[in-house]
Amino acid sequence: MVNNQEKQAIEAIRQARAALKAGQKKVAYSWAKRAAKLTPDLEDSWLILAAVSKPESSIKFLRQALRINPNSQRAKKGMAWAERKLSPQGKQVQNTSAKRQAIQKKKKKNLLPLFLIGGFLLICIVGITFLALNTTPAMALFSEAATATLSVTEQNWSEGTIAKPTYTPSPTATFTPTPTFTPTPTFTPTPTYTYTPTPTFTSTPTFTPTITNTPLPTNTFYPTNTPKPAPTSPPPVSGGTHWIDVNLSEQRVYAYAGDTLINSFIVSTGTWQTPTVTGTYTIYVKYRSTTMAGPGYYLTGVPYVMYFHKGYGFHGTYWHNNFGTPMSHGCVNLQTDNAAWLYNFSVVGTKVKIHY
Repeated sequence: MVNNQEKQAIEAIRQARAALKAGQKKVAYSWAKRAAKLTPDLEDSWLILAAVSKPESSIKFLRQALRINPNSQRAKKGMAWAERKLSPQGKQVQNTSAKRQAIQKKKKKNLLPLFLIGGFLLICIVGITFLALNTTPAMALFSEAATATLSVTEQNWSEGTIAKPTYTPSPTATFTPTPTFTPTPTFTPTPTYTYTPTPTFTSTPTFTPTITNTPLPTNTFYPTNTPKPAPTSPPPVSGGTHWIDVNLSEQRVYAYAGDTLINSFIVSTGTWQTPTVTGTYTIYVKYRSTTMAGPGYYLTGVPYVMYFHKGYGFHGTYWHNNFGTPMSHGCVNLQTDNAAWLYNFSVVGTKVKIHY
């Protein structure tokens, strides 16, 4: 059965995926790290850690994923991505982007004083022009002429009768001198180099979506099926109590009633990477059909399943026909009709001996 630690690891992977989908990389990293610590043999926890890490760290996590599942396409794609980022060409692209950003910031800093100086000079020029026009004789003549034309009454231009006009500087106030001179360099320099560079390299690997598409079952080895009721006593076969012998060296299963050999089948047991356990056990649950899953595999509708130790059991096999050669993740693979016979031969409590 799945222990409490494995359940916690599976839940942690679910939480990590949800955080990754929401863009919360730090939260995803924390959950994936917890899952890897609880159950180091789950490939998905290492893939998520690689997805939210920089290329240097990604390689370390992806190597761990490939150690668990050497044929993992997701881990291989991730490794290719990380190696490409760490190549001299990839580093050059990142350095170029950083240099462009630095040049852009420097230009903005250099343009700001120029802009301030230009504005200050503009204010000074307008002020000086205004003062000069108010104090020079030309301005006095201009203002006199202005007041003279404004009064429609008769003017005496004989010498000595020219009275200083009542010098109300109201015309000056309306005088917006023609060269208002709002200089063309109002020059907002920003639009020329907005340049938000396209390669904004946040170190999120592009293979993240692949991770989110792989379903994770509720249990690592078997689902939440309700087993079919099994007989409380062995079928009526003469010769004694039923028991099963598994010879890993011969890749064969022998069905006995007491000391009498009743039947024998060729099988496929675990490989050297995922070997079948040895020892003496008893069948503790039977399923007519169920789903089996683990690191690197997810199989539905597996027929005639009988578990004898944790996730190890006998079952029919529809995905290969290479019996006689170790092929499984630790279970004993039988041809479907042979698995049906052994299923009907056995009950919960039937003894199982496994040896080389």
